Amino acid sequence: MALALALSCVHAEAQTYSADRPRRHFVSVSYGSLYTHPLHFAEHPLADLVGREVAAAQREAYDYETRDGETRIHVREFGRRQRGGGVTLYPLGMSRGPALMVRGSVEHLPRILLDFDGPAPVPQYALTDGRAFDAGAGLVIADRSAGWGLGSHTFFVAGVGRITSGLGDGRRVFAEGGGGVGVGPFGVELAIKFAWNTLTEPVDHSFFTVPITVRGTLTF
Repeated sequence: MALALALSCVHAEAQTYSADRPRRHFVSVSYGSLYTHPLHFAEHPLADLVGREVAAAQREAYDYETRDGETRIHVREFGRRQRGGGVTLYPLGMSRGPALMVRGSVEHLPRILLDFDGPAPVPQYALTDGRAFDAGAGLVIADRSAGWGLGSHTFFVAGVGRITSGLGDGRRVFAEGGGGVGVGPFGVELAIKFAWNTLTEPVDHSFFTVPITVRGTLTF
């Protein structure tokens, strides 16, 4: 009798534990706001565009100049705020612990307007409609809760992307990391991405972008 009672208690506890485990999730849809920082802007794209070393100007009406002083560069605009969205797949499911993730996203690139005063391939540079289509794979470590409990996760993903713009098409590579919290299917993520963007027009040039993203997520 005592043995049967003990086994019954163990079985009941196992059922309770199983019921409390969060179910696996396989898809997450997100949309967010990006705040982009330039990185090594004098070297890329400015030096790439003029073909010479560039330095920041000090207390001048212009922003940069070539080290030989022949070309002055005015940065009329570097747009810092963009939007983007994406879909993340968890092929083996995501619940608690590490899981594989595959992410595809679309985001706008910063609006960049430059004027060149002096020898340069073009008198002006305008990147106004750039978009990046990214695809990457990585790892998520999740601690989701059952039902409407509070859960959390961190992730890292790396991949490649294709750029479309009025200047022409390009490519990029990126790495992104971040984390978030969620209640039920709804969540919020904070992420930072390092992207190396390459375009071929008006001349071959590249530039870093470092967007910090706050995004809302719907996971199911």
